Amino acid sequence: MSARTSRQSAETVAAEEAMQFNTADPYLVTLEAHDDPQNMSAIRRWIAVLIISSAALCVTSASSVAAFTETGTASTFHVSHEVTILAISLFVAGLGVGPLLVGPLSEVYGRNIIYQASYVFFFICTFPVAFAPNIAVFLVFRFITGFLGSAFLSVAGGSVSDMFPDSQVANPMAVYTMSPFIGPVLGPLISGFINQHIYWRWTYRVDLCWIFVECILLVAFVPETYVPVILKKKAARLRKETENSKYYAHIDRIQGSLASAILVSCYTPFKLLLFDRMALLLDTWNALLLGVLYLAFQAFPIIFEEKHHFSIEMTGLSFLGLGIGMLAAIATQPFWNKLFAQKAAEYDGSYPPEIRLIMGQVGAVLVPIGLFWLAFTTYANVHWVVPIIASIPFGAGIYFSFASTFTYLVTAYRPIAASAMASNSALRSAFAAAFPLFAGAMYNRLGTVGATALLAGLTTLMAPLPFIFYRIGERLRKNSPFAAH
Repeated sequence: MSARTSRQSAETVAAEEAMQFNTADPYLVTLEAHDDPQNMSAIRRWIAVLIISSAALCVTSASSVAAFTETGTASTFHVSHEVTILAISLFVAGLGVGPLLVGPLSEVYGRNIIYQASYVFFFICTFPVAFAPNIAVFLVFRFITGFLGSAFLSVAGGSVSDMFPDSQVANPMAVYTMSPFIGPVLGPLISGFINQHIYWRWTYRVDLCWIFVECILLVAFVPETYVPVILKKKAARLRKETENSKYYAHIDRIQGSLASAILVSCYTPFKLLLFDRMALLLDTWNALLLGVLYLAFQAFPIIFEEKHHFSIEMTGLSFLGLGIGMLAAIATQPFWNKLFAQKAAEYDGSYPPEIRLIMGQVGAVLVPIGLFWLAFTTYANVHWVVPIIASIPFGAGIYFSFASTFTYLVTAYRPIAASAMASNSALRSAFAAAFPLFAGAMYNRLGTVGATALLAGLTTLMAPLPFIFYRIGERLRKNSPFAAH
């Protein structure tokens, strides 16, 4: 066969592939079975989910590994302890800013390029943190690495939903949702052991090794899952193979610049916070919970090192209670799947978003119970295991609260789901960045009992929210210009 004949044959096959079953517009590229990420094998999809989840775990644990490097950092750079706390606050601030700016990029370039680029730069920019010559370089690159890590987090959840139909997405999404909240608990465990035995800079050098492994796994095993970009690449391939420029995907005809998309991405979340009371209150509740979690990175050393004379590595292990609580909470996922399936049957297959707040009601009760229990067991004469046990319901409550609110925001504000999550992320990160800064002063002034009880009281004040919105959320959505009615 001649080269010309071979080329014509390839062009014919490509053209037939593009035009198959597309009678409305023969040049509009459509999704076929072999293109659909939901048709990949279950093993391949679950490998991708586990890699994405471990990468999210890596990013969020990097936020809290700084908790036990503060003494070494202060000594090396000759700064006060308060300045070193900024290593956590600035990283978390970067996590909050990133989704606003980077989120729209995935809608143009796809998930994969965001994963790979953000993680490569995350790896590169961790070097100045690990080998910083002064405190300014150290803190600036902590913010930058937080920003780059958030670029990954801003699109990771979308990949999970891309690969599974609605009927199967609950379990993989639960695995992914757990990872960003286990991460901050895992960070002090790793950091405690490292800083107990070797130089504080090794905390970030170990982090570099983990990030490098994640980079390799993301490139090797995580496919592109965003359907509009899959079709865009398919159209480009067909144009090249057939030398016919008429083939196109829907995304090729979308008007508007990337700059305008980023502007809308930055503007809409704050518009939602300003003009939708339900979104504002739920986001504030979540922000308070994450603020308390990050405040614990300053509070636990006060409680366990000063009251119980723990070493650094033992103080790191004191966070196990939080982790056990979160793992216990995710272990209940089969129960919630069954409950939501029953509710779906009651509502003929599609229940209102408010049903998702039932899980949040459990979390709203568990968090203050755990914090009050923790507050009144921080006395030196109470065995150290009791406050650790008290942190278990706190950890479980955090998972239930966040998992419930995230799902509710995405479904209740479906027309602007990305902006709803971005507003939640921005407010959460603001609280998480601020709370560690005043933790030391608060605990010195009020004591471990008074300070922890104050936090418990604040979470108690917010606890009625999921109960209230469970009852009146549907009415509020009907009156909201942002929500799905």
